[in-house]
Amino acid sequence: MSDADATAARERLRAAIVRLAGGDRDALREIYDVTHAKLFGICLRILNDRKEAEDALQDVYLTLWRRADRYDPERASPISWLAAFARNRAIDRLRTGKVRRGAVPVDEAMELADDTPRADALLEDAEQSARIHHCLGELEEPTRSSIRTAFFEGRTYAEVAETDGEPLGTVKSRIRRGLAKLKACLEAE
Repeated sequence: MSDADATAARERLRAAIVRLAGGDRDALREIYDVTHAKLFGICLRILNDRKEAEDALQDVYLTLWRRADRYDPERASPISWLAAFARNRAIDRLRTGKVRRGAVPVDEAMELADDTPRADALLEDAEQSARIHHCLGELEEPTRSSIRTAFFEGRTYAEVAETDGEPLGTVKSRIRRGLAKLKACLEAE
């Protein structure tokens, strides 16, 4: 995903929250479709029970329905704001004793780290991947193919040479020159 795509996705989510604040029911569906997997993951990690996490997630969207007008884009990104809702709803369920079994104690939930990649890290990874694939596309075909085989498929240079039916030295030189061009392309962007 490019930087422009990530910005557009954030803007669509922000706009959907604004529409929801105005009473647009379709906006809630749009927000749910884009965010439910991440928010469910947060609830499940804290509550350690699928049913409880589903209930907490429902609370998140009910709260969002009532409080969408409180969203301030100057203070937080839309997904960060919604993630805070999810975390708070899950912890509230722990505090009020609504949780049945398998949940972590409230004190542990407060410190529970979310080891899933942050949204901005995922966007950066997607942007980097898009740049690499763009720069690979700029290389000539035998070079591009050799680099893809060696690095994306985990093949050795000898295996690449054998598959291509070319001398090992030729493949090594081709990949070395290709990697230099790839590096220059990535630095130029």
